[in-house]
Amino acid sequence: MSQSTPQSTPQFRLAALSESRAIAALVNSAYRGDSSKVGWTTEADLLGGQRTDAEKISELIGPEDKALLVLVDTTGEISSEPIFLGCVLLEKKSEGQAYLGMLTVNPKIQAQGIGKKLLSEAEEYARLQWACREIEMTVITLRRELIDWYVRRGYIRTGEKRPFPMNDKRFGEPKVDFLEFEVLKKTL
Repeated sequence: MSQSTPQSTPQFRLAALSESRAIAALVNSAYRGDSSKVGWTTEADLLGGQRTDAEKISELIGPEDKALLVLVDTTGEISSEPIFLGCVLLEKKSEGQAYLGMLTVNPKIQAQGIGKKLLSEAEEYARLQWACREIEMTVITLRRELIDWYVRRGYIRTGEKRPFPMNDKRFGEPKVDFLEFEVLKKTL
């Protein structure tokens, strides 16, 4: 007779302050360095350095105008700690509008629909918890495949561009001469 392993459905929830270090590691693994090149969301060819750190993540957890949603697997097979599959940041910008950023999926499990689920969960949270009617985001203009991915999910390219903070090491170390953000929006 074989033993079956416990089945667990990944769960969405708000991040806890004690998880800041693990979430920062997840985000960095998906955006920077060699580990990020396993997935398709890497920025490693555009930016070096870290994407974030535990201190920055800690600042995002708790304020009423921010929500850091995580998707965790809690099977407990490997350890009692949750396994972070992904995360997404929401910031309430004004009445009816939220900013979405830092959509992250573990690079080892990208292209399995988790990003779509995170995006949908974030949109629903903004709509239900904050009564938002619109979500805005910025994407590096050179990330055409990522912009196309968001467009397929209902985001509109506004044509508005914003400068990338080229001299601010908190955002990474540019490897190319010209970086800027494009603003995308979606009506909820």
